[in-house]
Amino acid sequence: MTRIALANLPFPASPDASVTAAIAAIGEAAAAGAALVCFPECFVPGYRALGAPVPPADPTWLANAHQQIAAAAGEHRVTVVLGTERFVAGRLRISVAVFGPDGSVLGWQDKVQLDPSEDALYEPGSGRSVFDLAGDTFGVVICHEGFRYPETVRAAVGKGAQVVLHPHYSQAEAGGWRPGGYAEAGNTFHEAAARCRAAENECWYATVNCAGENSPTTSAVIAPDGSVLTWQPHGLAGLLIADLDLSLATRGLAMRLRAGEAS
Repeated sequence: MTRIALANLPFPASPDASVTAAIAAIGEAAAAGAALVCFPECFVPGYRALGAPVPPADPTWLANAHQQIAAAAGEHRVTVVLGTERFVAGRLRISVAVFGPDGSVLGWQDKVQLDPSEDALYEPGSGRSVFDLAGDTFGVVICHEGFRYPETVRAAVGKGAQVVLHPHYSQAEAGGWRPGGYAEAGNTFHEAAARCRAAENECWYATVNCAGENSPTTSAVIAPDGSVLTWQPHGLAGLLIADLDLSLATRGLAMRLRAGEAS
């Protein structure tokens, strides 16, 4: 079994508060025996594209924040998958930083498929990476990618990912569905999409959002058959802990895709 933690935390009150909250959650995840903890999309410094009052991106501040969180990963001996931003050649990207349990930077996964609302703020990345977790393999797709572009998940699974992590951010809309359970029929399609991504690829799928009251999505872990292993009640802050049997991630359906069908 591989234990993971999803940091279903409130939207940070400020960029500095996001770092403080992330470091605290890393310690909590380690104390719970998790080998990995994953944070929502752009948790550091906060997701700005929907109009939250997040200060303009500062490359010096971001570098310092990443350094602090990498140090916390090393201190607590846990892999950290951090939803964040980064500058590449002077352009801002939505990204995920992966810090190893020794505090090293294992790599980055930039958001390739931007939501249309993000086009004016960010530059898209390119390529799909996978990462090592004590001999197992995981990949990352970010928000809109996993909801709207199934190809992104299949690309990670095709490269060996047994687990695909899905940091995302969504918030309640006026007059929207008020969820009481996971993937309810009256809700938006988004939580049902998470179940599809797992079942169509026969991989584990772990999706993580901020804890927002009446948000249409919450954090959940979906088994390779598409069943919901566990989910965090909508709006309830805290770590969602799950033990994954990675032998169930056969990836069989993903690997049966005939050549040329994905193009």
